Amino acid sequence: MLLYLILSNDSINMKPPYEITSSILKLITSISEKLGEAKANYLTKPSPQLRKRNKIKTIHSSLKIEGNTLTEEQITALIENKRVIGPKKDVLEVINAIDVYDNLNKFKSTSTKSFLSAHKKLMTGLIKKPGQYRTANVGIAKGNKAVHIAPPFANVDFLMSELFKYLKETDEIPLIKSCVFHYEMEFIHPFLDGNGRMGRLWQTVILLEAYPLFEYLPFETLISQSQNDYYDALSKSDKAGNSTLFIAYMLKVIDQSLAELLNFKNRTLSDIDRLKYFIGLSGSDFTRKDYMNTFKDISSATASRDLKKGVELNFITKIGDKRNTRYQVN
Repeated sequence: MLLYLILSNDSINMKPPYEITSSILKLITSISEKLGEAKANYLTKPSPQLRKRNKIKTIHSSLKIEGNTLTEEQITALIENKRVIGPKKDVLEVINAIDVYDNLNKFKSTSTKSFLSAHKKLMTGLIKKPGQYRTANVGIAKGNKAVHIAPPFANVDFLMSELFKYLKETDEIPLIKSCVFHYEMEFIHPFLDGNGRMGRLWQTVILLEAYPLFEYLPFETLISQSQNDYYDALSKSDKAGNSTLFIAYMLKVIDQSLAELLNFKNRTLSDIDRLKYFIGLSGSDFTRKDYMNTFKDISSATASRDLKKGVELNFITKIGDKRNTRYQVN
C-alpha cells in the first residue's frame, strides 16, 4: 500500500507498488494499436452527436455504480434543460456530473487544487464541505464485515500530496499512471463520500491529457457492467499490497471500450446512424468519396443508398449529376 511505502521509505523517491507483467504489456500494446487506428481512420474530428451520446453513457454508468436510479433518457432530458421527475438527490447528482463532464478539459491532472475543485462540483448539495479532504476515520463495510479500513484522516493530505507527486514526476506512461492513481486514491479514500466517482473521473482526466479520444470513450459503462469484477480487483489489490491486479483489470476495460468504439464505426451503425454521424463531422458540402473515406468498410452501392435516403429525409440536398454530384448539409 502507498501508506506502508511512505512509512518505510520516508517518502524519498516514493513510488506506489505495482509490477508491469506480461499480460499488462500485451494490453498496453493492444490499446496503443486501437488508439492509433482510431486516430488514423475514425475520430480525427469529434462528432457532437458521439460526444453527447458518450457523455450520457459515462454519467449514467458512473452514477449507477453509486446507486443513482435515473435512466439515460432522464439524463438526456437534464442535459437538454428539461424537467425530470425523480429522487431529488439523484437529479442533483446528475446535474453536478453534467457540469463536471462539460468542463473536463479545464481540469489539470497533476493539480491538487483542480482535483478538489472537481470534487466540489460533483458533490455540492450532497455532502457537507464538498471539495475538502475528510476529517474523520472511515472504513468500507460489506454487510457486517469491514472490507477496507482507510488510512487515518491525519495522513490523507500527505498521502494525496505524494500521489500527485507521483503523477508529476514519474516517467511512467499515462495508461499506467491513470490506473495507479485510480487504485491508490480509492485506497486512501480521501473524501467522506464521492471517492468512487472521483477515482473514475480523475482517471479520465489523466488519460484525456494524453489521448483526446478519451473525452468520448465511456469506459465507465463497462465498469458498470462488470461491477463485481471492479470491486474484486480493488479488493485483491488491497490483499496483494500493490495495484498490479487493478491495473490489469482497468487496462482490459479500456481495451474493450476502444474495441466497441471502433466497432461502432461501421459494423453496428444503421444508414441513419451513419448519416447523422457524418453530418456531425462534415462541412457545408461533400462528395460520395468524402462519405466513403469516413466509412471505409462500406461499398459504393451502400454509400449511394445512404446518401439517397439522406436526400429523401431532407438531411442533405443533392447538387449536380453523375461525376459532378455533391451534397449539401441542410
